[in-house]
Amino acid sequence: MSTEKKKEPCCSKLKMFLAAMCFVFFAKAFQGSYMKSSVTQIERRFDVPSSLIGFIDGSFEIGNLFVIAFVSYFGAKLHRPRLIAAGCLVMSAGSFITAMPHFFQGQYKYESTISHFSASVNGTENVLPCLTNASLAQDSEIPTVESQAECEKASSSSLWLFVFLGNMLRGIGETPVMPLGLSYLDDFSREENTAFYLALIQTVGIMGPMFGFMLGSFCAKLYVDIGTVDLDSITINYKDSRWVGAWWLGFLVTGGVMLLAGIPFWFLPKSLTRQGEPESEKKPGAPEGGEQERFIPDNNKHNPPASKPAPVTMSALAKDFLPSLKKLFSNTIYVLLVCTGLIQVSGFIGMITFKPKFMEQVYGQSASRAIFLIGIMNLPAVALGIVTGGFIMKRFKVNVLGAAKICIVASVLAFCSMLIQYFLQCDNSQVAGLTVTYQGAPEVSYQTETLISQCNIGCSCSLKHWDPICASNGVTYTSPCLAGCQTSTGIGKEMVFHNCSCIGEALLPYTNMSAVLGQCPRKSDCDFMFKIYMAVTVIGAFFSAVGATPGYIILLRSITPELKSLALGMHTLIVRTLGGIPPPIYFGALIDKTCLKWGLKQCGGRGACRIYDSGAFRNAFLGLIYALYSSSYLLFGLLYNRLSHREKKQALKDQLKAPEQDSCGVSTTNGNASSAIVKCENPDQETTI
Repeated sequence: MSTEKKKEPCCSKLKMFLAAMCFVFFAKAFQGSYMKSSVTQIERRFDVPSSLIGFIDGSFEIGNLFVIAFVSYFGAKLHRPRLIAAGCLVMSAGSFITAMPHFFQGQYKYESTISHFSASVNGTENVLPCLTNASLAQDSEIPTVESQAECEKASSSSLWLFVFLGNMLRGIGETPVMPLGLSYLDDFSREENTAFYLALIQTVGIMGPMFGFMLGSFCAKLYVDIGTVDLDSITINYKDSRWVGAWWLGFLVTGGVMLLAGIPFWFLPKSLTRQGEPESEKKPGAPEGGEQERFIPDNNKHNPPASKPAPVTMSALAKDFLPSLKKLFSNTIYVLLVCTGLIQVSGFIGMITFKPKFMEQVYGQSASRAIFLIGIMNLPAVALGIVTGGFIMKRFKVNVLGAAKICIVASVLAFCSMLIQYFLQCDNSQVAGLTVTYQGAPEVSYQTETLISQCNIGCSCSLKHWDPICASNGVTYTSPCLAGCQTSTGIGKEMVFHNCSCIGEALLPYTNMSAVLGQCPRKSDCDFMFKIYMAVTVIGAFFSAVGATPGYIILLRSITPELKSLALGMHTLIVRTLGGIPPPIYFGALIDKTCLKWGLKQCGGRGACRIYDSGAFRNAFLGLIYALYSSSYLLFGLLYNRLSHREKKQALKDQLKAPEQDSCGVSTTNGNASSAIVKCENPDQETTI
């Protein structure tokens, strides 16, 4: 009988499924990372606080939880490729729905008083912005009661609900991809190929966030109403805190990519022949007894008949669920793993959601540059860390206790890099009346009254608008009126303000009494500090990712095989529910507390924050991350103690069994010497006497 295996075709259906899985993992990571990169733009476009944008961002996890039970229990019994295809279709629809508000809203109108006096005179020089600004600004900031409802309707302020719904649909559609796709691949591939296929899928998937953040950076530089407005008439640029990029454009792109990713799954079969194993080789059943059955090595435990669960009724499933759940949560190691993962994921989700804003407010980077740098520097470091962790596990054949040591060491090193970030600080941007006095002395104020000074008291300026101008003394003033400027020249972005009385009041060196549009850049030493910060974050991202694979191995090896599916499902459920939804909300609420100047909505009321107290922002943002990660290390210590205790107990059991297993002797069956098995030195080698 020939033992030569039939050569597998280069384009088998399994390989087509593998290629489709690689593409869909890339597409969903591409889509998810673009959403993260667009958080700041969406916040500004809909004039919502950080706490609400955190809630919108968490809607993905909410959608995921809606169908996770259905997918976990019934997905494997249905047509898995088509379920994945349907999920891709839903994710694509979610992206398109997210972009819809742009087409329902009118043109973006950023808060500005400059247009009132820049359009008042057609000549090259406009007159008295300090005086003409006053009455017009006051009229524009408080609409009448009768027009309030109409204004709210016209501004479409509640259209952020479409973004919430679209993100939730993405969460619903993403649910079947991983569990059904990976189980399908595992069922029909060779056992030795499965690990390679999974690594290939994850490697391609890691490229998704890189492209997602780069697309986010590109769209953030494009004006939101590109193609419908004259860009020369826009008085702000992409570095301004009022700027809104073309956030909607990226969702159309990611939705289209996801739609393409789902097409191959519609044409794949419900089941396949196991890779390299023709139908004729499948064994219908095991032998009914005898010595052959007794001494057959357990090499076929992964064959399809054994790996496919027997059909069960809903009542039997429900009856077995609670006892299994009780048994699972009586496993102390599993409970500690869930709690540790929950806390660390909470810190990570909060950090990645608001990291671009942190880089923007603390280091003076534009939103587009912050997003771009995360994509090209931090994410490759994460990919390298995951590969390194897997290599260490395989190269040194690390056991569970060794994996726990790797996790702890890697996590502590990553935490040390985060501690270093606290000391890499820049001074607050110098804004008169908010972070410095009009005389130039450092003084942070959350009160709007401090915007009034002797130099602008006669102008009757609006205190609510944010129209920053940069003076020659390096100080930013919140509006030309509050800077006491008397005249202006130029139009659009080229506008210059002259005879600004407040510039002379500051005890700082200046070249003239003029100011230009926009916020002043940070001091030069801040750029150097930012470079060190990026280097530290890249190192921290690498160490954090090194512990990912060992952590997953600990989870898999700490539970009994019959509870493995339930354990993974409950771990995902708890971590996604409590670690994915609340953190962006409470991180955002804490960040909102550090806002120095809120924007003004089109219909009045508080809009998005324009500038934060960078010191308080850093303390709140990093402090919350430190608190979460520090508490996780206490649980890590308990987990290591339990794993060590279990390892010692197992070693003791093995030691007690050692004399019986290691001795060289003869065992007989039913007293028949002809069936005796001699086992010497190599227990796998069996010799029949």
